[in-house]
Amino acid sequence: MLRQLARLGRGVPVAGGSGIAIAVYANERDEPLRAREAGYEGVACVDDAARALELYCDLWEATRLPWVLRWCEGLLDFVLAMQEADGRWLNFILDWQGTPNRGGRTSRPGGDFWQARALLALARASQVLTDPRIDAALRAGLPHVVTAVDVPTDVRALHLRTALVLSEGGNAHGLDGLLRPWTDELLRCRAGGVLMNSPDERNHPHLWGHIQEGVLADVGVHLGRPDLLDVARRSAELVFGAAVRSGFDLPRTQPYDVASAVHVLSRLAAVSGEPEYAERATAARAWFDGRNPAGQPVYDREGGRVRDGVDGVRVSTHSGAEANVVGAQALFDDAVTVARRLTDAEALPSSLR
Repeated sequence: MLRQLARLGRGVPVAGGSGIAIAVYANERDEPLRAREAGYEGVACVDDAARALELYCDLWEATRLPWVLRWCEGLLDFVLAMQEADGRWLNFILDWQGTPNRGGRTSRPGGDFWQARALLALARASQVLTDPRIDAALRAGLPHVVTAVDVPTDVRALHLRTALVLSEGGNAHGLDGLLRPWTDELLRCRAGGVLMNSPDERNHPHLWGHIQEGVLADVGVHLGRPDLLDVARRSAELVFGAAVRSGFDLPRTQPYDVASAVHVLSRLAAVSGEPEYAERATAARAWFDGRNPAGQPVYDREGGRVRDGVDGVRVSTHSGAEANVVGAQALFDDAVTVARRLTDAEALPSSLR
C-alpha cells in the first residue's frame, strides 16, 4: 500500500515545489492513468490527497518516521495550493505541473466531497502538525459547509467527523453548535431503519463512503445520547451485515466499500465495547486477503499494492490512489508494520528522494 503510494506520488510545482499529489489511477504496470469518467478530469485530485493526508498524519503519530512527516508536509502543501482565495477547493489538476481543473463538474470550486474531505484532513493535520496555514485555511473553508443546504448525508457525515476532530483539538471553530442539527439531518434520512446516503437514494445504500453509523456512534458519546448508538447498530446490521457475512459477494466491490464497513464496525466496537463488532471488522478486513468471491487477495503484500476491487470473480489488475489509501486505513496495523520496515527510497516518490 505505502510502496504503491510512493510509486504513484509526484512532486507538483504549483504547490511550491514541495507539494505531493497522487495519481488517481494506474494500470497493471503501475503507469499512471488519467481520470476521464466525467470528460477529461485530470491526473490527481484533492479527494485522494486529503484522505492520504489523514492516513499519513495517523502514521506520523504512530511511528515518528521522518519520511512519513515528509509525506504529511507535501500532501498539506498540495491541499492548501488547491484552495481558492474565497475558501473553496478545486479538486483535480490537469497535468503534473499542477494546472487546476476549473471547468469540470468533478472539480468545481467547493464541490461537496472535496470541500468536506479537505476540511477533515486539515482538522486532523491540526492535531499533529504545527503549521499556521492550517488554521487560516480552516477559517476560510468552513463557512462554505456551515451555510450549505441540501447536503447529501454521506457528505454531512464528513462534516460531523470534522467537528468532532476539531473539538478534540480544543478549537471547534464554532461547529459544536451544529452537531445536533447535522445529526438530525442524518436521522431524518432513513428508510426502514437504514441510514441512507441522500434523500434521493431509493434502494439499498451504496457502501462507498458510507460511514454514517460510525459517526453517529461517536456523536452519541460526545453529546451524551445513547439513543444514537441504538440507531447506528440497527442500520449497520441492515447495511453491512449480509455483505460482511458473504465476503462482500456483490456484483462489484471496491476497497472503499470494505474500508467503510471496517470504519463503521470498528467505531461501534470502540463505543459499545461489544466484541462482536470487532470480530465483524476483522471479517471485513479479510476481504483484502482473499475472503471475497474471487477467492484471491486484493492486497498484494509482496508487491505492496491494493488492487482497485473485485468485479464478479475477477480481481482488478489496476491499483490507484483511493484503493491504496483506504486499504492502508482499513489495515492500519499492517501499514504501521510496513512503514517501520521501509527505507526512504521505498517510501517516498522518486521525484522527492
